[in-house]
Amino acid sequence: MGTIETILVTGATGKQGGAVARSLLRQGAAVRILTRNRAKGAEWGKAGAEIAVGDLTDRASLDAALRGVKGIFLVTTPFERGMEDEVRQGRTMADAAKAAGAEHLVYTSVGSADRQTGIPHFETKWEVEQYLRKTGVPSTILRPVFFMENFASPWMLPAIQQGTLTFPLPPDRKLQMIALQDIGEFGAAAFLRHKEFVGEVIELAGDELTLPEALEILSRTMGKPIRYAQLPDGQLESALGHDFAVMFRWFIRTGYRVDIPALRTRWGIPLTRFRDLVPKASWAREVG
Repeated sequence: MGTIETILVTGATGKQGGAVARSLLRQGAAVRILTRNRAKGAEWGKAGAEIAVGDLTDRASLDAALRGVKGIFLVTTPFERGMEDEVRQGRTMADAAKAAGAEHLVYTSVGSADRQTGIPHFETKWEVEQYLRKTGVPSTILRPVFFMENFASPWMLPAIQQGTLTFPLPPDRKLQMIALQDIGEFGAAAFLRHKEFVGEVIELAGDELTLPEALEILSRTMGKPIRYAQLPDGQLESALGHDFAVMFRWFIRTGYRVDIPALRTRWGIPLTRFRDLVPKASWAREVG
């Protein structure tokens, strides 16, 4: 099957990188995490990972972090320093990976990145994907959809705890979603089953629900009714900002199109259903 021996994981102090690092360590892989703050990464040292200090836009720090590393898990973000910076993050790491002779770079992009969605933070990830291909670095592209754990975010959980979630989707519009744990399992498998995954582009979703269906599941766990209200289209920009307004309009008009049964069959990696995730989630048992 082929295994990459040492993997540099970016974003380990965040959601996706953290999920991948946990899965790799659990399966006995050698992990080095990249962090801008050594103190923030200290817990990973206790868990058995090496710690490298660096920044995705600082090429010298990446060159140092990649010494002795042949596998890279890359997650980029526009939400700290802007859209152009996200592209810079991806390009800088792709160039560093090529110079280091990386055997496998796994990039977590976003579902439907290649479908000309017009969503700013989808388009930047597509730009990174295209640049990565140009470098010729052996790669796997993961394209996850909406995170199940977004229900625990500051922009959803307080409203859920108060009993009414107001969201842009029509109540009959299904939304595909994925558990962070599943992203972690696919990210780890890409390295541990290197020869199977290299060159693949994989859209990731594990469930598909309307918002009222999701809230019904949450209601049962939280022991309280949670109603759903649709946010009017005219309020999207003021409530969410341009980027997310464009995204939710795309969700309503088109949406993700992952073939979930085929994904489950193709890779043999279990996919989490929302109804199975919620009862185990501490945040879903909190009643405000």
